[in-house]
Amino acid sequence: MATTAARNPTLMANAIRALAMDAVQQANSGHPGAPMGMADIAVALWSRHLRHNPANPQWANRDRFVLSNGHGSMLIYALLHLSGYELPIEELKAFRQLHSKTPGHPEVGITPGVETTTGPLGQGITNAVGLALAEKMLAKEFNIDEHQIVDHHTYVFLGDGCLMEGISHEAASLAGAWKLNKLIAIYDDNGISIDGQVAPWFADNTAQRFEAYGWNVIGPVDGHDVDAVDAAIAEAKKSSVKPTLVIAKTHIGKGSPNRANTAKAHGEPLGNEEIKLTREQLGWAHEPFVIPQEVYADWDAKAAGAALETAWDERFDAYATAHPELAAEFARRMAGVLPANFAQTAVDAVVAAHGKAETVASRKASQIALEAFTAAVPELLGGSADLTGSNLTNTKSTPAFRVEADGSSNGGRHINYGVREFGMAAIMNGVALHGGYIPYGGTFLTFSDYSRNAIRMAALMKQRVIHVFTHDSIGLGEDGPTHQSIEHVASLRLIPGLDVWRPADTTETVVAWTMAIGNAQRPSVLALSRQNLPYAPKTAVDDIAKGAYVLSEPSDAGLKKKARGVIIATGSEVQLALAAQATLAQQGIPVRVVSMPSTTVFDRQDLAYKKAVLPEGLPRVAVEMGVSDGWWKYGVAAVVGIDSYGESAPAPVLFKHFGFTAENVVDTVKVALGVAKLKGGKKR
Repeated sequence: MATTAARNPTLMANAIRALAMDAVQQANSGHPGAPMGMADIAVALWSRHLRHNPANPQWANRDRFVLSNGHGSMLIYALLHLSGYELPIEELKAFRQLHSKTPGHPEVGITPGVETTTGPLGQGITNAVGLALAEKMLAKEFNIDEHQIVDHHTYVFLGDGCLMEGISHEAASLAGAWKLNKLIAIYDDNGISIDGQVAPWFADNTAQRFEAYGWNVIGPVDGHDVDAVDAAIAEAKKSSVKPTLVIAKTHIGKGSPNRANTAKAHGEPLGNEEIKLTREQLGWAHEPFVIPQEVYADWDAKAAGAALETAWDERFDAYATAHPELAAEFARRMAGVLPANFAQTAVDAVVAAHGKAETVASRKASQIALEAFTAAVPELLGGSADLTGSNLTNTKSTPAFRVEADGSSNGGRHINYGVREFGMAAIMNGVALHGGYIPYGGTFLTFSDYSRNAIRMAALMKQRVIHVFTHDSIGLGEDGPTHQSIEHVASLRLIPGLDVWRPADTTETVVAWTMAIGNAQRPSVLALSRQNLPYAPKTAVDDIAKGAYVLSEPSDAGLKKKARGVIIATGSEVQLALAAQATLAQQGIPVRVVSMPSTTVFDRQDLAYKKAVLPEGLPRVAVEMGVSDGWWKYGVAAVVGIDSYGESAPAPVLFKHFGFTAENVVDTVKVALGVAKLKGGKKR
């Protein structure tokens, strides 16, 4: 491999520029300006500092690199290709095409070497904070004396757009508070966005802003001077307490005679004529997608990467000899494998909940379940957005995470995120992406709106992240419509790849937690009540994990007849369904009650099971304190729901006002069965 001194950084950077403009031009779509402007910064970081192994993108102790300004995706694709990852030139030629490994924005799991899916601006830097937090916490947990097996940096490139997004404020503030000294962000300060020069609408003093957060700020430096950027990164790595922001002044579209420093370089192809002129200005005489072998040699990181990983393997072997149990635990957690006793822990928790049959709020049922799971699953990392006492996400096994003035931490497992719901959600994504922890965090369900795009990203990335959303309905009472969730559960159910649970009692809550922890390929939401919920008597619990199950037949209500209809209910409304069933039984009307704690899980069951739970030919009525739209897909005849905002009043008053009473459910079922008319004499 060429030595640093022997390399030609100008040619290395121009290779990135050429690949970026060629790929965007061939796709007739994309953003060439950022890769061309940041090429020299990339040379400094990737060839002189980044510790990675192209042959093993999952090496545990690699440095993490995040391209937060993900629209500049050709930058990372060029870097991965040139440095030796499994990303051949054919994939770059297929940029932004169907089923290529080079989609429009970087996607984890699609392209080897991509650590996180970026594109929604601000979330990449926030993911990076999560990655750095995981590194800091794992180091505290596993490093002993001279055995430093967790010791790597998180680097992130970001631009003006990331800094304008509010989430970057949330993330940067927490990074400073947590003293994430191994987080190094490089800001591409080119002054251009889609609408042109940013100065009229982005006048922040970025350096002072980050200094106020408790960051180390270096620069501005010349982003086109590889040695200057190299020196800035080297200085940043010396920080023992603070994260670092390197401000690098660059020219967007560097090398383009007519497009550099303009918005036109940002998000559209340069055009064949401008590319020709750019090649001439750069002195790049090669055909599109042709890279000279000497440039490939300068970029090749395979030998250096193999040596880095081999050296770490030797350190880990020594660690395993000295601390075999810790080494095995670290390997298990980084592999995402649950403890061997997890299944038994779950069974024991279900048995205990079913046996005690407690009447508690499902948020309290969640905490009871967490007491068991956090004791048995040390990788569970909890938290709350300033609502710990309401979300009940803390347990005896999860003391609060705290950082001292010298940067040392106490090893706590409960994160106080402050009032930063969006930041919390995206940081949890970063923690999950790093490996070693299963993050969960809480807030009120109505504030899931703040978190939503990060929840969507977790689903897109197939990450095991768990959201605990309490105060799930008008049942929270006097706080009124600003805090009462109406459309939120239905809205979250629309996100592909997200499991949404709304359990009715302690046993269903334990099952929901079991499924959420056990599902390595999906994020999960638990929507939980503020108010106490009576235990729903049940003869079996195995089918809860299927998302819906037959909770009560007419015979359970004292009527030995075949069901004439089905009441489907979720969460706190299951008690209404059971009460209505009992009243209907007294009137000689037999109905089945189906508890459906997770529509998303139930929808994945086979047709035979679905028909067994919801038999064809039986009228169905759904009962849920939320918008009614999502229930019609189940062929219901009616929905007892709420399609307006709530009111401020005690919960029992609200239930009666909005029709969430057993009497109204009874009346609705009778109309659906054709044994009664709508009030007012109208026929259905």
